[in-house]
Amino acid sequence: MKRFWLVLLSLGLIVAFSTSAMALDVKFSGEYYAAGLYLDKTNLTKSTTSGNPSTAFYFQRLRLGTQFVVSPGLSLIARADVMERAWGASRSVPVGGAAAADILSAGTRAENENIAFDLLYVSYASPIGLFNVGYQIDGAWGTVYGDSSQPLGKIAYYLPIGSLGIGLQMGKNPDGEQSRTAINASNAADRDDSFYTAFVRYGWKGGDTGLLFKHIRNARNRNVVGTIPGLADSAGLTTLQYALVPYVKAKVGPVALQAEFTWAQGKAQKWEGWMSPLLGGLPQDVDLNAYSGWLDATADFGMFYAGGTFAFATGDDEGTADKIEGGLSGGRDWNPCLIMFNNDLNYWAGNINGYAGTNMTAPMMNAYFIQARIGVRPIEKLDIGLSYSWARAEKSLGFNFDNRDYGQEIDLTATYKITNNLSYMLGGGYWMVGKYFQGNVFVNNELQDNLLLINKLTLTF
Repeated sequence: MKRFWLVLLSLGLIVAFSTSAMALDVKFSGEYYAAGLYLDKTNLTKSTTSGNPSTAFYFQRLRLGTQFVVSPGLSLIARADVMERAWGASRSVPVGGAAAADILSAGTRAENENIAFDLLYVSYASPIGLFNVGYQIDGAWGTVYGDSSQPLGKIAYYLPIGSLGIGLQMGKNPDGEQSRTAINASNAADRDDSFYTAFVRYGWKGGDTGLLFKHIRNARNRNVVGTIPGLADSAGLTTLQYALVPYVKAKVGPVALQAEFTWAQGKAQKWEGWMSPLLGGLPQDVDLNAYSGWLDATADFGMFYAGGTFAFATGDDEGTADKIEGGLSGGRDWNPCLIMFNNDLNYWAGNINGYAGTNMTAPMMNAYFIQARIGVRPIEKLDIGLSYSWARAEKSLGFNFDNRDYGQEIDLTATYKITNNLSYMLGGGYWMVGKYFQGNVFVNNELQDNLLLINKLTLTF
């Protein structure tokens, strides 16, 4: 028996000294929320036949982050969204079709209703800079305005030099890899959707600023016109976008200032190949020239605070067929109101539709937006905020749709910090719907204002 245990111990030592070292540490972080929502009108149209019912439901999500620390400066990082669903609701279609898609996720909506891994990448702090390789967050830069944090496969490099930082990135957009694989029996060549990013950032006590340059090359439609012998020969188009995004954040006394501006230009449609004059030849190229930005200020005086926001995103001018002036947005991470341009509401309750195809969706596009807000903290754990918002379309939908008023909204929220990690929010928003959603200006379509009530429990760890 002693010989048996001696042999067993020897084998254990051999295994221990001949295998790779296990992770030194595992760190977990995350956020769980459960919320109840009541929306008075699911549509803005005033119908005398079917009406517009209200909706009320509960929903939840756990976002779980895990960091495997292999050695100092070397980690494997993963993140998953778990049980992201409305309580008791039917499950989404698991595969195929638009129902399978999910915004801002590497998984489908059905997968998120169970568990979907969004992030998985290696992070290595080397002597020559920080390398991140794998599925990681892209689309977030500078301030929250314009951000749509999305998991994408990419290689990222960052080099800090004192207060200065320089970064380079390259990766693939969703469904951007068109090369032949075991699950993609394609013979397409050079039809990928890729992006390349370079940025510089400088920080100082009380603020930071930066400039980002991004190039997107989308060649998925290089074969949009198939081969027609003698008439067309694989004509198609590519999209070449270039964006400059400067930002600044600064603290001046009790006032926190932040601003960001985006200029996107390039070719929305660059046609290539050959088409017979009998088919009209190649279509005209379409240029891209769009702008968006914001300026935000908040003054904090301890118990009381006040602030304001101005934001805009250019819309497309339908009178310029050879140019696109819209497409930029305020981003899905920025939810300025409880109803207007709120991505969370859009995700859980869907679009709120008006007449003639108009709808209140998220993120904010084609708009001017102004908000004033005040708040009070009567006790340390309670924060009560009140805001007034006004929005107007930057471009109308055409001659018969010249109404541009999105409307006005008043929001009141109260957040109580139960513990350092647990908080409860109760809020209400009233949206005075604007005439933009009437559609045709020559038709007297009646609209209805809307009301939202929400309560939300949030746990962070």
